[in-house]
Amino acid sequence: MALTGHLLFIVPSSLALALFLGGLVRGIDRKLTARLQSRKGPILTQPFWDVIKLMGKKAVLVNPWQAFCARVSFGATATAVVLFALQSNLLLIIFVSSTAGGFLVLGAMSSLSPYSQIGAQRHLWQMLCCESVLFCLAWAIYKICGGFRIELVFSQADPVIFRVPLLYVSFLFALAVTMHKSPFDLAGSHHAHQELVRGVYTEYSGSHLAWVEIAHWLEVILCLGLSALFWATPWGMLLLPAVSFLTVLLLDNISSRLTWRWMTGKGLFLALGMALFNLCLLAW
Repeated sequence: MALTGHLLFIVPSSLALALFLGGLVRGIDRKLTARLQSRKGPILTQPFWDVIKLMGKKAVLVNPWQAFCARVSFGATATAVVLFALQSNLLLIIFVSSTAGGFLVLGAMSSLSPYSQIGAQRHLWQMLCCESVLFCLAWAIYKICGGFRIELVFSQADPVIFRVPLLYVSFLFALAVTMHKSPFDLAGSHHAHQELVRGVYTEYSGSHLAWVEIAHWLEVILCLGLSALFWATPWGMLLLPAVSFLTVLLLDNISSRLTWRWMTGKGLFLALGMALFNLCLLAW
């Protein structure tokens, strides 16, 4: 009974907090980006109003499979966030999060739109780049803590980042890919500075687009939560995600978009190379 009550409290509260923080982070992102570009920008709560407006719009679907994929993508991301809040197995969290991205791609590829198809293909490349680094993080946690459970990180005397600094730099690459920030906003962008403005999201509309957008909020919060594992102390869990977010935001505003070939051929090679080198040092 105590365990059931604990779960009944953790599941809704963690989801509610993640949704609030996800929308807030999106609002801060848009506001700071506007300021860096000498614009006023929208209010911080604008992402919440956008989602509410989308929920009230009629959804136009290419086929019913899209609606199913949008809901499964949201459900899988929400499940990954809950598992993280429960300090569950890190490998399981990564696999569940990957399922969300996979269904988003399947929904986009079910359309004959060339923009949606190209965006889906690029999203697969982004998943390859991002998850390669995340699996390196999981291996590092296992090597340092003796297991994949997140709760083991909090029992360490020294922060993980002191032993895997290069892996943290690689993680910033994965975070930029997850947040769809320049120079890695290849599958879909919020800004009209590339040929695929929405890409993988092109054929989603109305409430289904709202679910996909909320799933992206949760995905960003999950990645920022993973960045907190590098410094699992009360101050570090607040400071390190903030530093990671601001670093990616600065990178977004000082760099132009690169091609998917550069991302996989050079970006992934450098990021994964640094991560693997750090893991070799850790094993040695």
